[in-house]
Order: sequence, then structure tokens, then C-alpha cells
Amino acid sequence: MASVEKEAGQGERRRSRGGAEARRAERSRPKLEQLPFIVRKVPLMTVLDEEGLSLIERNADTILQEVGIEFRDEPEALQLWKDAGADVKGTRVRFPRGLPRSIIQKTAPNEYIQHARNPERNVRIGGDATVFAPVYGPPFIRSLDEGRRYATIEDFRNFVKLAYMTPAMHHSGGTVCEPVDLPVNKRHLDMVYSHMRYSDKPFMGSVTHPERAADTVELARILFGPGFLEKNTVITSLINANSPMVWDGTMLGALKVYSRANQACITTPFILAGAMSPVTAAGTLAQVLAEVLAGAGTSQLYKPGAPVIFGVFASSISMQSGAPTFGTPEPTLVSLAAGQLARRLGLPFRTGGSLCASKIPDAQAAYESAQTLLPTLLAGTNFVLHGAGWLEGGLSSGYEKFVMDADQLGMMQVLSRNFDLSENGQALDAIREVGPGAHFLGCAHTQANFETAFYRSSIADNNSYEQWLAEGEQDAAQRANKIWKRMLREYEAPAIDPGVDEALREFIAKKKAAVPDSNV
Repeated sequence: MASVEKEAGQGERRRSRGGAEARRAERSRPKLEQLPFIVRKVPLMTVLDEEGLSLIERNADTILQEVGIEFRDEPEALQLWKDAGADVKGTRVRFPRGLPRSIIQKTAPNEYIQHARNPERNVRIGGDATVFAPVYGPPFIRSLDEGRRYATIEDFRNFVKLAYMTPAMHHSGGTVCEPVDLPVNKRHLDMVYSHMRYSDKPFMGSVTHPERAADTVELARILFGPGFLEKNTVITSLINANSPMVWDGTMLGALKVYSRANQACITTPFILAGAMSPVTAAGTLAQVLAEVLAGAGTSQLYKPGAPVIFGVFASSISMQSGAPTFGTPEPTLVSLAAGQLARRLGLPFRTGGSLCASKIPDAQAAYESAQTLLPTLLAGTNFVLHGAGWLEGGLSSGYEKFVMDADQLGMMQVLSRNFDLSENGQALDAIREVGPGAHFLGCAHTQANFETAFYRSSIADNNSYEQWLAEGEQDAAQRANKIWKRMLREYEAPAIDPGVDEALREFIAKKKAAVPDSNV
């Protein structure tokens, strides 16, 4: 602890020396267009009435009481639940009806602010807010130029930069791809640093080992300065259940680290229905709720008041091949109903994104992603992981797919605003001016509003057939290929205090030097 405080103090002194230089650089930098997180003004879609919701909640309580949840390799969690009144036998925990819910509702916040190093990029998680974050987790990348290959740290940095450059992307995300060219036990340091250095948006932490979660917390403490992290949430991290009905030691260990540091966790059952849950939507939904109640309740036992999100990743499988499927009706129903359950529980909600099973950014990728993204918004999702870049059932991060999805995120930003019912939005002056039988192209109202009247897609081609031929007969993926390359050429890193950057690098260098490389 003394060494951490010493390093933090050194970072503070460096921050004081370098602050004026960073502020001057920021003032001289061209303003990057960014959109604020969404404040939804559209009604939410509900699929279950009170009777249906109560039935699912009763079934979840039955699962928790009769079947129970496994808590593996984390004896403290078992002891905490035993002390709270649960029946603990070995690693199996059975819960009195309503116990996890009562613990959650007593202390868990219904929303929180995740602070970014640039305060203009702070996001609100919960309520009527929606925050888009990029793809998470793939070991491969895909582009038109190289096809499919293993991801590297250069790819990781590229996707961080693309997320930073994307106006409708509110969050830098976490493992935007897995840099397999770095040792497993050290790559988290480069990944977290990339989010801190190449973006000034909020970011996610490492969860692959409790010590890596602790490293994330210490890096954040250096970035934000002594004392800030203790009072504010600056990290939101993904904690997945090992469905069905298992919370393992790795995830629980990371959950403990982040919760006790007052940092947010997304407790998420990872469901491929038919393999990891029942084949029915109602059965899957009850299991999801049971797993979330157990995980989110554990976060509150670790640290009452720690921010926690009700997460669900629901997909189905092909009953012929066993492969995951996306954009299908049943997981959509689960996500919509889970949003209702999250609001009843009083927790922020995470689901959805731009999910697809397609291997390339083709028509299948487009329609499956659209069938996932629109319900994501209408479900009232607060934190949207996999907002852009997901391919191949999550095995690949696609460069072109990222750009194509980002265009759709911009559309969701506009859709979420609902109707403009101001005097200008009603447009009666335009109707009076034009009258019957004429057109609106030249009227004063059109001239005043034409630049902002409609969403302008960065991907779609709306020109004539002849012009499309003259420009090379390009499809959407080819146009996206040019866009992501241009974005990376035009990228400029956000200013960072040189002293803070030096302190981050020193911490990382010491951590790497302390242990040999390992692939576990």
C-alpha cells in the first residue's frame, strides 16, 4: 500500500508540472465531434404484464431456493451468504425466497455516473440514459484487406481510436479484441493503458484474474489522481456468470476487487438457450433472473452501495448444428422482458448490441444486427456492449463492420429523441407558405433546416445508378473500408498530462518486470 501511495504521489507531482502544457495542447486541437449519451424520449417496449412478470420472479425464487447457485473457488462469498441467511452446503448456495432481492434493493444504486478523464465524456448509467460501447472479446479481427487473422495490440489500439473518433460511441469499452501477440498475464496492462491514452472516454477494466482487476484499479487511481477513485466510479467491468447457475472464482474475485473499490460491475448470465438454459424464453428468463440476483446480491455483500448492472446476454442455438444464432425472435423477447425485470429490481440494465453470426459484413450481418440493435434501444437498455464491430458470433472484431454499425448507432441517437413538437418541428409556417400543389424544396423553413433535417448516413449510397457505376460500383463494406482507414489517418490522440502518462508507464513497466511472461 505504501508503494502505491508513493507512486500516486509521484503522479500528482508530475501532473502539476505537466498540466499547463496539456491544457495548451487541448486548446489548440481541432474540436472532435461527439454526441452525448442518449436520453431516451421514446416509449419502451414491454412484452410481459404484471401477471407474467410476477410469474417469472416466482420461478427465479424457486430456482434459487430449490436448485441453488454454485459459488466456486471463492470461500468468502460462501461465508457472506451464510452470514446473510442462505443455506450453504459445500459450494452450493440455496437462498430463502426474496433474500437476494432484498439485499440488492436495500443498497444498490439505480443509476450512477461513470467519470471519464475528460469530464465532457462522463456518462450516466441507468434511468432513461443509453450508452453505446464497442465490441468486446473477439480473438480475431477481419478486414477486407487481410481477411480473418488473430488480433494484435495494434488492432486493439486501432479499435480504441475508432471508438474515440465515432460520435455516437459514448464509451471506449473493454477488450475490443484480444491481443494474442502479448503474454496473457501482462496484456491487460497494455489494453487498459490503450483506453487511457488513446481515448478520453470512459472505459472497462480487466476481469480475467483478480490481480488484473486490481492492476486496473491502481492504473485508474494514477490516471484520476489520489482520492478521486475512492469517491467516484471510473470503471465499469463485465462479470459473466458461467451459466447455467455457476459463479466461478475468477469472476467472483474480479467482482470483489471492483465492488470494494466502488467500481461498477455488469453481472451477466452468458446464455446460449438450448445449451446453457432451457429452450423456452420463459425458462431462460427465469434462470437469467436467478443468476443476476445471486451475482448482484454478492456485489452488495462485498460492498453495500457498489454500482451493479443487471446484465443479460441471450442468444439461441441452431438445434441442427449447435451453433449460436442471433437476431432471432426468442432472445429478443428475453431481452425486452429482462429490461422490465431490471426496472422492477431497481438496477441499470445491459443487453443487446449489433450481434450477428455472419462471418463477413454482408446482408446477414446487417439484418441480424438491426434485429438486435433496435430492440436493444426499445428495451430501455442503459449500457449497450457490442454496439459496433461484432462478427462471427463474437469471434471476430470487424473493421468494416465497426463502421457500418456505428452508422446505425447514429440513427438510434436520432430515433431516441422522438418527435420535435416545437414550433419549428410543427412546420405550420412551411405548410402555409407552400400551399396545395407546390413543393417544399425552396421554402424558407426547408432552407433553414436542410442541413439538420434528416439523418445522413455515412455508409448508404443514395445516388443514381449511373453515379454509382462511375464511382466504382462499391458496396457498403467497400465504402466502410475507406472510412475506417481515413478515420485512423485523421486520428489525433486526446491530450494527457505528461506527468500522469509517465506515471502510468512506470507502473506498467514495474508490473511487467516483476514476473515472467506466461500464457495463462
